[in-house]
Parts: sequence; C-alpha cells; structure tokens
Amino acid sequence: MSGVEWRSGAADGLARTGVLRTPHGEVATPAFMPVGTRGTVKTVDSRDLALLGAQMLLANTYHLMLRPGADTVEALGEIQRFMGWSGPVLTDSGGYQVFSLKPRIDDAGVTFKSTYDGTVVALTPEGAVQIQETLGSDIAMSLDVLIGLPAEPAAVEAAMERTLRWGARSVAARRREDRALFGIVQGGVDPDLRSRSAAATAALGFDGYGIGGLSVGESVAERNLALEASLAELPQDATRYVMGLGDTEGILDAVARGADLFDCVLPTRLARHGKVLHRDGDFSIRLTKWAVDDRPIDDACSCVACTTYSRGYVRHLFVTKELLGLRLLTLHNLTYTADLMEDVRAAIASRSFAEMASRRKARRSSGRTQA
Repeated sequence: MSGVEWRSGAADGLARTGVLRTPHGEVATPAFMPVGTRGTVKTVDSRDLALLGAQMLLANTYHLMLRPGADTVEALGEIQRFMGWSGPVLTDSGGYQVFSLKPRIDDAGVTFKSTYDGTVVALTPEGAVQIQETLGSDIAMSLDVLIGLPAEPAAVEAAMERTLRWGARSVAARRREDRALFGIVQGGVDPDLRSRSAAATAALGFDGYGIGGLSVGESVAERNLALEASLAELPQDATRYVMGLGDTEGILDAVARGADLFDCVLPTRLARHGKVLHRDGDFSIRLTKWAVDDRPIDDACSCVACTTYSRGYVRHLFVTKELLGLRLLTLHNLTYTADLMEDVRAAIASRSFAEMASRRKARRSSGRTQA
C-alpha cells in the first residue's frame, strides 16, 4: 500500500464523494486539479490557488524533465517546495505532450525532439516512473500511448495493448512506496476496448486509475459511452481520474458515471483569451456591450475579479492588453470551477445530484448572461 488512498463517502446513484489521502494532505472528491504544466499555473501563484479553494495541482513530467530537470527539482526540495505549494501534486507522465510532438513510438518507449532546444530525447515507461519519483509528486501516472480520434480500430487497439504492456513495466519499475502510481485506461471510443483495457489495467494492481484518450475529437455521446465502459471495470475502492476533462457539462456527465478527479487547461486557457466561465452561460469579456457595464462578472462569485472590479474595467484590461486582465479572469475561472466541485459534492451528499446537474446545464444553456 502506498502513502495514498481513497476512502468512500456519500453516494447518489453512481455519483460519489470521498476523501483522497496523500502525504501532503487530503482532497475531498470529486475534485478538479488546476494545471501547472511547468510547475506554475499561469498568471497566479500558490497563495492564490489555496485561497480560491484548489486542493491539488497537476504538473507535467515532460516539461519538468526538460526544464529545469528532475534532479534540479529534487535538489530544491521536490515538487511541493519547488512550487511553493504545500498541498498534493499529481504529475502527468507526459503522454499527451509527447503525442502532440508526433514522436517515434515502439515497444521500448517514445523518442521525440525537445520543444526547447531540439535535442532528441527518449522516454521509456521505466524512465517516466523514475523521473516522477525524483520529482516527488504524490501521484505519478504511468506512460501511455495516446491516439487522436477518429482513428482506425486496429490502431486504437494496438495503442491500448501497448499501454497495457507499458503499464506492467511501470509497476515493476516502481521504487517509492510512499507515493502512488496510477495506471491509464485507453481504447478510444470503442466500449469493448475500453472494458478490456480497464479490466486489464485494474489487474495490474495500480493505486488508482486514469481514463485517458478522451477530449481528443470524440462526440459527447461517444465520450460518455467510453466513460461508462471504463468505470464499470475499475475498482470501487480506488480513485477514478478522467484526464483532460474540464468543461462544466463534461465534469457533470463524468461525475454522474462515478468519476472522482479531473484536470484540464480549459479554465486557465480560456481566461487568457478573455472567455468567462459563468453559471448563466460562458461569454467573452471583450465584447463591446460590456464597455460601460458596471456589474461584476458574477455577483455570486467570491473571487477578487468579481468582488473588486466591473465588467467594463476587466474588458478595458483585455482591450489594452494589460496583464492584470489575464490574472483576474484566471482567478475567476478557477474559482468558478472550484465552486462547481463544491456544489457537486454537496449535491451528492444530499442525494440531489441529478437534479442539480440538470438545473445547472439548463441554466447555462439558456445563455441569460448574453441578454
């Protein structure tokens, strides 16, 4: 048993709450992890994240192994001290980033060119585990093979089978028993492949399980079927983490099917482009109609953007390319997402999750913010 475990709490249908216990604190689930790819969540700091309600952060193995290097992070006190963040950290193995670089993939691992200096770099399943153990993250992810969708069924199956072989090697390579190692389920949008992958991954005995390979071009219906097939085969007493999912409707759909943990760059990336996440429908702060609007972005939100500034002022910041605008919207979007997860947990505990999710979706789709 690692130093990380998930304990169940309330249940409402398949939706469930729990507590993920780690060496750096507890996480109430379902939970969303802001993405600090290079050891930082863009435009905000660790104090901001704690104040807005973030419980756990994600950092990326691919980027940190290249800059500044895992040994440097270790020398500076491992990932928490390096980032100035006292809470839990999960590190993604880098499979998604490597996928975007179109690497050479064989059974040994992946070979790619560094985005920083063009150096040829090799990453194996064993190497990914070693790097993450050096970084000191609470949860490490095994290296997987991600494939874009749509794709030929034979290619999807081959990627899934290779991910399983790499998963077995990752388990064998593990050395730190005080940290957790999660396996990753693949299989595209084929429910049979997803079921096979999840059952075989669970048999490898990981501490928890990621569901990867989604949010890469599939429809909502296809995603939900893939989630259902995957979650049905994963252990009830382990964390189920849907990788790369961060939109409101997607999170609600996944929670309804039994998922516990999420991450995505969506809230922060949208913020940097002027997109506001809102309970009455998302909107662009750049629109001319907000120029003399003295209302807050959201009068129910506790973030500094909403409690201090008007829509007109935040729009002015974006129009004039002031950096404060990026920071304020990032804080708002992350607060919105943290509040969403708190509402989700409360609704499950009161056994009203289905009603809450339906109302939330209907309110957002009505687009009343645009009126």
